[in-house]
Formats: sequence, C-alpha cells, structure tokens
Amino acid sequence: NHTEEAEKDPFWRVYFDLDRDYAAIRDELAQVDPVLAKAAAFAPGIRILQQDPWEALCSFIISQNNNIPRIKGIVARLCQAFGEKTASGILCFPRPDRLARENEEALACLRCGFRARYILDAARKVAGGQIDLESLRTQPLAKAREQLMTIVGVGPKVADCALLYGLHRLDAFPMDVWMKRAMKEWFPGKQPEDFGPYAGIAQQYLFHYIRTTASGERSVSA
Repeated sequence: NHTEEAEKDPFWRVYFDLDRDYAAIRDELAQVDPVLAKAAAFAPGIRILQQDPWEALCSFIISQNNNIPRIKGIVARLCQAFGEKTASGILCFPRPDRLARENEEALACLRCGFRARYILDAARKVAGGQIDLESLRTQPLAKAREQLMTIVGVGPKVADCALLYGLHRLDAFPMDVWMKRAMKEWFPGKQPEDFGPYAGIAQQYLFHYIRTTASGERSVSA
C-alpha cells in the first residue's frame, strides 16, 4: 500500500522523521510530569516534520495575525509569481535570492499586507549571507533564536517555530498566547528548557492534548 511504499522511500523517511525512536522520547518525557505523560500517550503519532528551512521561516512570518486559508493563499501566490517549476510541473516555493530582488509593492500585489516588508528583509538577509540557516542547526538555541530575530517582524515565537519546524531544533518550544496560558495554568514555575532536549516534541503533545481535551487534569495521576 501507499503507506508501506512511503516508509521505504528515503525522502519520506527523512521528511516524517521515521528513523527517530519517538516511543523512547515519550517514555523520557513521561518522567517529567504526569500531564505531559498523558499528553504524550494521547497522541503518540505526532512527529516533527523535517521541512525546508527557508520555506518554514517564510510560512511562519506569513502566519502572523493570519488564518490558515489566507496563509495558504499567500504561499500559493508567492509560488505562482516567483517559484520555479519542477520537471513534473509543480511550482516550488521561491528561493530567498529570487524574492530578494523584489520590492514591497510586488509582494503587496499578492496580498501579503504588512508582512511584505518582513518577507523581503528575511530574503535579503538569507540571500546576502547575514543569516546562514543551516548553521542554526548546531548553534546554541538562544543564539540561533537571536539571529532569526534580527529579521524585521520576527519575534521569539516565529523564531522558535522556524527553528523547530524548519531546522528540526527539537529543543525549541514555541510559545504563543495559548501555550503561555497553558504553561502558567498547568506548569507553574516551569520553563520550556525544563522539558529537556525534546522540549519541542513536548510542546506539540501538550498543545494538542490540552486544546483537544480542554483540560489537562492537573490532579490526576499519570
């Protein structure tokens, strides 16, 4: 079947992170906190995809104060306007050096809104070498986050999303309004780094579990 074929394909094995032992990670996270243990058991199939770093960074810049249909629309229009076609006719997300040649007006026509300036600044910094995305895989997390935050419009949350989803920094723990509220309510006194080297995976388990169950059942035993 298609699932078995995908599991044998090296591209999809990397993309879905199939060679990582998530069961062992869940066992490790379960030792941190009872709620985290329940969250990990609630959705054991969650994985962190290994996405293209540049496309992930841009997508999260676009996601600011936005909804999913509009985000998808902006990404599609960027691909149509500036993306290269593959041999099979699929439009790729435009590379940073291609976008770096444009101006705000060109992106505003694609209904990027205030994000046009942010996208262009990101493209110019990456294309110009001020930010080396690949080097952020191995830098200390705080330093990697700090570098991404030199991009106009990129704050801690977007930086951590780019690190986790684009650079597979599993120690990055994106904190939006919802997660800040959840941390305050369910984990008073704890910081993201308290979840260890798999903090980003813990964040995904917690985000899905607490939002889906609308609880977190602080009082129950694991």
